[in-house]
Amino acid sequence: MSVSTGMAERPPAQRKSKKPTGLFIPELVFFEPNALNYPKGERIMEWVKAQGIPYRMTTSHNRITNLPGETETEQYKIAKRTLVVGVRKTLTFDQSKPSADYAIPIATGCMGHCHYCYLQTTLGAKPYIRVYVNTDEVINAAKKYIEAQAPGITTFEAACTSDPLGLEHITGSLAELITFMAQEPLGRLRFVTKYQHVEPLLGLKHNGHTRIRFSINADYVIRNFEPATSRFEERIEAAGKVAKAGYPLGFIIAPIIWHDGWEEGYSELLAKLAAALPQGTGNGLTFEMIQHRFTKTAKSLIEKRYPKSKLEMDMEKRKMKWGRWGQYKYVYPDEQQTALREWITERIFEHFPEARIDYFT
Repeated sequence: MSVSTGMAERPPAQRKSKKPTGLFIPELVFFEPNALNYPKGERIMEWVKAQGIPYRMTTSHNRITNLPGETETEQYKIAKRTLVVGVRKTLTFDQSKPSADYAIPIATGCMGHCHYCYLQTTLGAKPYIRVYVNTDEVINAAKKYIEAQAPGITTFEAACTSDPLGLEHITGSLAELITFMAQEPLGRLRFVTKYQHVEPLLGLKHNGHTRIRFSINADYVIRNFEPATSRFEERIEAAGKVAKAGYPLGFIIAPIIWHDGWEEGYSELLAKLAAALPQGTGNGLTFEMIQHRFTKTAKSLIEKRYPKSKLEMDMEKRKMKWGRWGQYKYVYPDEQQTALREWITERIFEHFPEARIDYFT
């Protein structure tokens, strides 16, 4: 027999659904005049006009000096919302170890505001986002690298200096590279992203020659240090779509940050990842692990641009390591490195016994 309390039952509280992370729409666009001689440059100009975005002409995509903003901090924030459309003149590719043989240049700069990002140093005073319209010339250069290394396989990383997926709705450059690489028996493409906008790539013929990786991290890191990027849940949902489309899939845990509760944070990360991915995804899955590091130059820029950041950059607590760009970088002491590597490695194989770990650095 049921007993009435005399009180009307309340319906369960409805959780507010979070808005999906939107596509990047720049607030200002610069064009090199020569960029408009390429079909892609014309298409981007048409898109900019249709969006009603203000645009200006510039003599060089490497020298944008008249950005609005009264202070350096204001100009930095505006630069991260500024798109520069140009022609890539240097077609000699940089090495991209340990990720790939070469970096393939289709964009430079990122709309994300990750406090720790190494682009703080490498881009320095040029934090605006550059995209290149001469993709055919870049692809022809890649073809020569592939031929030079035959019969070996040549791998190319498309995300060394940018997050190209966040720009794909504007450029279409990733689709061009994926389609090209699908036809190359000895060519392979890789890129990593913090965004979920994979739809333009799902129907492409890729022949398994492009590995799409997603940058993931403990909740503490994403919440505190990765503004203006897609949420963890959005990235994992996109990863499931990529896996269903037959792409080789990978994850980069980077930067691994030592923080209070890091064991629990990274354990929860791998458990959530395993629960969210479609069954069978673990076969052929790769992981890359990169510990947090910084240079003196990066530390100075980060503290200026993100003065309230909780990012720990105490040089006294770190180990010095010589970097390829002629500066010392500060990494964790060996004991902490070992603890991080072993703990996360165990969690990876606990949930993904068939996965492969490419490297820890």
